[in-house]
Amino acid sequence: MWIFPGQGGQRSGMLKEVPQEMIQRVKELTGVQLQDDEKAYHDSIQIQLGILMLQLFSIRQLQSIKQKPDAVAGHSLGIFAAAVASGVISEDDAIKIVYIRSMKMQESYPTGYGMGAIVGLTRKEVSNLVSQVNNNDQPVFTSNQNSELQTVISGSIVGIKKVLTLAKENSAQKTVLLKVPVPSHSPLMQKVADVLEKELANIELQNPQCTYLANYNGHAIRKVDGIKYDMINNLTHPVYWDTMMDVASELGIDTTLEIKPGQTFTKLVKSKFPDFRTITMNSMNLDDIEFLLEKWKRG
Repeated sequence: MWIFPGQGGQRSGMLKEVPQEMIQRVKELTGVQLQDDEKAYHDSIQIQLGILMLQLFSIRQLQSIKQKPDAVAGHSLGIFAAAVASGVISEDDAIKIVYIRSMKMQESYPTGYGMGAIVGLTRKEVSNLVSQVNNNDQPVFTSNQNSELQTVISGSIVGIKKVLTLAKENSAQKTVLLKVPVPSHSPLMQKVADVLEKELANIELQNPQCTYLANYNGHAIRKVDGIKYDMINNLTHPVYWDTMMDVASELGIDTTLEIKPGQTFTKLVKSKFPDFRTITMNSMNLDDIEFLLEKWKRG
């Protein structure tokens, strides 16, 4: 299974190996010149397009050594590269949609909103804390479920910080304000979903060539309609990553390959399923990846 992370792992210089023709294609399609530096990666449009291009290049690299996924799992932004890898959407159309997605996200909440993570409390416990804080002046919502004891919250920075403080007071192991400048995966993103629905109505999509694990419910999807729904509504639903991994295990998947950037999800997989075989492109060269995958295929 190929895993595609979302925002958070971006770093200056991450696009240094991406061919210039791919960078130029972004400018031709969107007018955006990718910068690949620390300043740029405080901008939602640069972050999302930068990560997408890194992942599209990673897909090309894996295809060059004759690899293809049995299943794909994208986290948030990662669903668009996952859709490319599974044959659902073209590279160009993915670039166009991610540009619109990032632009509308940034327009909707230019300042004062974001996401936070809480480790060591159950989702129910986090939801109880959120309910104590959430109101019209400081909206905050329970969001992504990355593992049984790792829950993300989304909303106003003021509301998030209050929930993080309550979490610490209630024995959370760790709390952190994430490097995501918008309240993704919450009802606050409905206007963006409405725009994506209109845009995707004009794009030709295909049925996937492998199993696609959906963010919005964690289930395995094998038809284009369910993937289209995920691409449209991904931002308004929590990402049920923990459920996605349970479903992957039930499907008999025991090998994961995490696409750049980062290795966060490999760590989550190993903590949940210690016997899984894992590869992270971030820390391994292509020759070694090819060797391991071929060796594992032979058994």
